[in-house]
Amino acid sequence: MAGARPGVHALQLEPLRVPETLIKGSKFMKWDEVSRAGETPCLPRFLFDVDLLDISCIRDTRTGRYAKLPKDPKIREILGFGGPEQRPEDKLLTVVHGPDLVNVSFLNFMTVVQDDTAKVGRGKVAGLFWGAVGQVRVFSAWVLDTEWKGPLGFILKMFSADKKRVETALESCGLNFNRSESIKRDEFTLEIFERFLNKLCLRPDIDKILLEIGAKGKPYLSLDQLMEFINQKQRDPRLNEILYPPLTRAQVRQLIDKYEPNQQFQQRDQMSMEGFGRYLGGEENTIVPPEKLDLSDDMTQPLSSYFINSSHNTYLTAGQLTGNSSVEMYRQVLLSGCRCIELDCWKGRPQDEEPFITHGFTMTTEIPFKEVIEAIAESAFKTSPYPVILSFENHVDSAKQQAKMAEYCRNIFGDALLIDPFEKYPLQPGIALPSPQELLGRILVKNKKRRAHGKGSEGSIRKKLEQTPSSYSDSSGVGEPGMYREAESEEEEEQQDPKKPTTDEGTASSEVNATEEMSTLVNYIEPVKFKSFEVASKRNKSYEMSSFVETKGLEQLTNSPMEFVEYNKKQLSRIYPKGTRVDSSNYMPQVFWNAGCQMVALNFQSLDLAMQLNLGIFEYNRRSGYLLKPEFMRRQDKLFDPFTEDIIDGIVANTVKVKIISGQFLSDKRVGIYVEVDMFGLPVDTKRKFRTRTSQGNSFNPVWDEEPFVFHKVVLPTLASLRIAVFEEGGKFVGHRILPVSAICSGYHYICLRSESNQPLCLPALLVYTEAYDYIPDDHQNYAEALINPIKHVSLMDQRAKQLVALIGESEVRAAGGQAWHGLEGGPWAGLVGSQRRKGARWGGVQPPLPYGQGLAECASGSFAWAGACHSLSHCVPSASLDVSPQSVEELRQHKAFVKLLKKQYRELKELRRKHMKKICSLNKKQRGQSSGEGAPCSLETIRQEHEGTRRKVDLQDWQIKGLLQLRESQHQLERDCKREHLRQVPEGTRAWEGQVPAKPAPRLQGGGAHREF
Repeated sequence: MAGARPGVHALQLEPLRVPETLIKGSKFMKWDEVSRAGETPCLPRFLFDVDLLDISCIRDTRTGRYAKLPKDPKIREILGFGGPEQRPEDKLLTVVHGPDLVNVSFLNFMTVVQDDTAKVGRGKVAGLFWGAVGQVRVFSAWVLDTEWKGPLGFILKMFSADKKRVETALESCGLNFNRSESIKRDEFTLEIFERFLNKLCLRPDIDKILLEIGAKGKPYLSLDQLMEFINQKQRDPRLNEILYPPLTRAQVRQLIDKYEPNQQFQQRDQMSMEGFGRYLGGEENTIVPPEKLDLSDDMTQPLSSYFINSSHNTYLTAGQLTGNSSVEMYRQVLLSGCRCIELDCWKGRPQDEEPFITHGFTMTTEIPFKEVIEAIAESAFKTSPYPVILSFENHVDSAKQQAKMAEYCRNIFGDALLIDPFEKYPLQPGIALPSPQELLGRILVKNKKRRAHGKGSEGSIRKKLEQTPSSYSDSSGVGEPGMYREAESEEEEEQQDPKKPTTDEGTASSEVNATEEMSTLVNYIEPVKFKSFEVASKRNKSYEMSSFVETKGLEQLTNSPMEFVEYNKKQLSRIYPKGTRVDSSNYMPQVFWNAGCQMVALNFQSLDLAMQLNLGIFEYNRRSGYLLKPEFMRRQDKLFDPFTEDIIDGIVANTVKVKIISGQFLSDKRVGIYVEVDMFGLPVDTKRKFRTRTSQGNSFNPVWDEEPFVFHKVVLPTLASLRIAVFEEGGKFVGHRILPVSAICSGYHYICLRSESNQPLCLPALLVYTEAYDYIPDDHQNYAEALINPIKHVSLMDQRAKQLVALIGESEVRAAGGQAWHGLEGGPWAGLVGSQRRKGARWGGVQPPLPYGQGLAECASGSFAWAGACHSLSHCVPSASLDVSPQSVEELRQHKAFVKLLKKQYRELKELRRKHMKKICSLNKKQRGQSSGEGAPCSLETIRQEHEGTRRKVDLQDWQIKGLLQLRESQHQLERDCKREHLRQVPEGTRAWEGQVPAKPAPRLQGGGAHREF
């Protein structure tokens, strides 16, 4: 985005810095659970069987007690475990890597040297990936070992789609392409690698772009051409030119110095095709500005003003009926940026009485509650420092075990657990929730809260909890898959109707009330049963929230969309999948984001389209897990209908164009490739699917260059997202990218594709051309073009005015008896024509005419000269002679009769304009009376009725504007006629004034000479 950097966004993503310790390397002992002994010491080059580990696959690094400990006794003995004064766990380093959240692997290292190398690795290695999303970096052993040689087989395997092309590219770079040979590190530098890629993937599309810019067959761009390209093609037209000034010559010259590899081109301020390609892929030309990836939202608004990244049944790794539960899933989900996780807690067995987490009444496995709490404490704030919400589904019907759960939370979380509400935000009606910034580093508990009772009642509840038989039983069965969760209402079913059968409702029916110990942990996230939006509005308690199964949420959204939005302005709502999704599929979260629902919980283990959209959206704002909702979804004085199809008051709609030009390294197979482009947002904005044609067997560098896909009107850009996805011809997913419409940069850009889990892919990319600008209705296109390019518009209007005035002027002259028309085009007649044309440009529109004095002054020098010329010519014959010279314009201007006429005409025009202004005021007053309404506060019903009448008000306003324009046009016509009449009066008086002005002697002239004089 040209000029988007200076002075607007203070925070910037810091460049990646690799510690010297990791660059030089250090000796480690590598071990795993499969091997029976530790392997020989090696450098921490992240090698596994002579393979390279892409750093984008690294999900976490752990040291100390959180690192993997060897279970095999022999390995423990070799590594020094069990010694009297040794702490080998401080020397451990575990690297967690994998393609997604479920399928993760562990590389275990133990440093041989006694230093802090392991801790440095923990802090920096994961940060290399998580700290800068979108940059792909690979740990290469070539950088660490000067003697190591890389096999060519690895390169041939990486680009296996066309081996002949690979061999040709290697040969052109001076490299041996024998599979059995190896390449030394100093022979395969970064420059050689870039040259190899350029030879491997030819770019005719770049040549075409250079030709369109204006290179005209030259292999370079000049500085001026590059500056025009950046400030015109690459600039976002929605930007303010003061806050985001265009790039200067000095800034463009810096880009040439940075990206142009040829020194001769640099010295001549030119950029070659190779340098231009580097610039297109550089950090100054990203499809989304870097500040959008950084913390760009205001984090000081109430908690209800944000979309919160939320998980459903966080512990599951597969389906809802027979999947495995995993403690590691809590770590991975938190590391991905999720801020709301779910814990389904059940009563432990009598032998240990340790509560555990599982999916009740199913065959899913169990995991200890304590281990989950420890995992949360270790990973909660690695990715984001903003608050984590623990959504408890509590089925522990044992007061003792509930007390143990509360104790684990207090002891393990420590000060991070928020128990007492802030003094600034007491739990009282009308008090807003604290902000994420004020809750920084805090953990909030969402659990049923015990109501205030007397002592006797409290004792009876505790006794009842202890006497209630456990709902967990081996003979309870699985139940009907479609019912065990569909009827689940979690915490909103606060009081069960005793007449209703609860055994078929699944786990929700067995959820128990909280004991005193668990209740004390609940403050700002207190779940209550949802009754109605009206009841919630009357209670006005921001700390109360409700959960909705997706079917109930859709019902509320369909029946009361505006009330749902109003509810979410103050209170939190949580949406979770329906029970029939036993395969852990997800609903589309965009549906509930449109209503302002904050916690739209999804199954993170399923990387379907809904989850891909969720991961792509929450990638922004530094992956904090919090995204600020659009302003009108937060303001109390604004109403919003999620199903609106009209332009929203105060929101500028956008038009988005996407042209898929080409792709690079999209697949390692020789297959056809196609691209899909989708828009997600409000129902009126959502459009699926645009699709390119399928390239024929070319996955290296397919070129489409088709007509752009146009999303004509995006009503709410701040809530809309663009998805560009690449597929093989058989439908296999290759990669995609989710882009917020409000942040898309215009121009030519490379898009680094992401995997299904939103991890950057190493080489696959698309070259696209995008345009995102303010939406303009078809009826207003001419006005918009005039504002965008006023010089061009004025030139066009002048051209039209000249054509019209030429016709008007000719007819007027002939009517006045000017027979000398054809012979005076270059003489004094030109003055009148110029004056008339200048006025014609103004008469053609509704702009106010020139001031009266200025208008007459313009025509004085032309029309008076023309009048004198015509009068003299009408009395001249070829043999006639003149005794006196013609009277000058200045002499006529000073004549008393002319001054008197001028004042009279001024009074007439002034009186005419006064009458016109009086009519305009009268019309405005009448229109205000038609459109005025009551200003008193109104109820929600009245407001909705007014909202339904908005279209009628808009039609009334259009009618009023048209009436005002018609009145103004008629007034301008009258003023123009008045001026014309005044101009006709001037030549008639010149004959009478001519004899009264003292004549000056002049040389005797012949008729022919007099004619030439004129």
